[in-house]
Amino acid sequence: MRIPIIRLISIQLWKQSLQNRAVIFLLLILSALFVFAAYTGWKDYKVQEDIRIKHQAEVRHQWEEKPDKHPHRMAHYGYLIFRARYPLSFFDYGLERYMGNSVFLEAHKQNTVNFSEAGFSSGMLRFGEVSTAMILQTLIPLFIFFLGFSCISAERENNTLKVLLSQGVRWKELLAGKILGLLYLVGMVFMPVMLLSVVMWLFLSGFKFNITEFLRLLLIGGTYFLYFFIVCSICVMVSAVSRTSRSSLIKLIGLWLLFIVIIPRTAQAFGGYLHPAPSKIDFDTKVENELVKTGDSHDPNDIYYKGIKDSLLQAYKVETVEELPFNYSGYIMAEGEKISSGIYNRHWARQLEIYDEQNSVNHSLSFINPFQAVRDLSMALTGSDFNSYVSYQGQVESYRYQLAQLMNKLQMENISNKKLKENEKPYTISRDHWKELPDFKYQYLSQTALFQNEMASVLSLLVWALGLLVVLHFMSKKIKVS
Repeated sequence: MRIPIIRLISIQLWKQSLQNRAVIFLLLILSALFVFAAYTGWKDYKVQEDIRIKHQAEVRHQWEEKPDKHPHRMAHYGYLIFRARYPLSFFDYGLERYMGNSVFLEAHKQNTVNFSEAGFSSGMLRFGEVSTAMILQTLIPLFIFFLGFSCISAERENNTLKVLLSQGVRWKELLAGKILGLLYLVGMVFMPVMLLSVVMWLFLSGFKFNITEFLRLLLIGGTYFLYFFIVCSICVMVSAVSRTSRSSLIKLIGLWLLFIVIIPRTAQAFGGYLHPAPSKIDFDTKVENELVKTGDSHDPNDIYYKGIKDSLLQAYKVETVEELPFNYSGYIMAEGEKISSGIYNRHWARQLEIYDEQNSVNHSLSFINPFQAVRDLSMALTGSDFNSYVSYQGQVESYRYQLAQLMNKLQMENISNKKLKENEKPYTISRDHWKELPDFKYQYLSQTALFQNEMASVLSLLVWALGLLVVLHFMSKKIKVS
């Protein structure tokens, strides 16, 4: 292929499109939408993070200022954690509105993450929000189809296609030039959007350069560029095989509806139908029924825990629990926590397997629909996907278990086994011990884990891009002029 010819065709398409006032108007509308989406995303993230930091500091202060108490009472007093958002989530909201913002941690009980913004919103949230990613994923393809639906079909209708080909222009050069011209037009909007995103990220991070987040931004840019190449190629191919511009436009609008609306909704419903997941009530009931069978650590006469008591007395060669070198109740509470957490984690792991099976339907269909691939990969790179939420829940549960077992350990080491007399004050320990509980530090998913989770999406985009190049190669040999 001759590069100068390809460049000439692309520039001609670019200039011709910009002479159309409707295109200029659409570019202005898209630019305004991007500015609005970027500002609202940046503002929302900043406000939410300021609120989270403020209330998390208040919760920590209240925890450390609690007076001298019995450790087990502190375990049931509990701790509140507010979910931190990934800094790049201002670009793609993903599942942010549905994830919940805070979770209450207490001994023997795993609470869900509550107070999602969707729970306080109207049903209009189902139609989506104006985020930068949403515009790039749904509106830019429509913009590309509007620009390119007649890029070749119009020349066929005007009989200029024969002139072009008779002058020595090859089909490969014509197709490549048209694709490149569309990419030029998209780049007029896309490049400023990415630059604006970088600036906003720097502002949100206080101009503290984080190499991981910067690499993710670069990957986001590369992902969307590949997506736009796929969309532009599809647009040019449809226009090349259509006899009229009208039929080309109808086909492209049909593809847009199929890719953006029909297949994603169908995939979600089909996944739920093939792999039904139990409701929260069913899940809690199953956990509770199994917990009942293992006994009650708060009941001193429980048959299961009486066996533990007998084995302890035998191991330490004593007659009563008062003679044990540690607090017996604290030990039993620690054992009970270990058992209840194990049961919950086992059921939760099974629940996650069902969700993975549901999501596998969506991942499989991403090889048919590139929109699903770019959507999943965009959410993963901005830390607003389902896997990030699952990782957060897992880390919260580990922290909750750490809190409960720390209180049990303090009880074992600092509370006497002797029973209180009628007028004696309840056993307590110094409030200085509350500071032994470390702050919760959420670790975002690593790049390795991210790409392991989204391997299907990455492969899908690569297969689409390479597949279209192959199709364009063979198409160029078989397309008819008229």
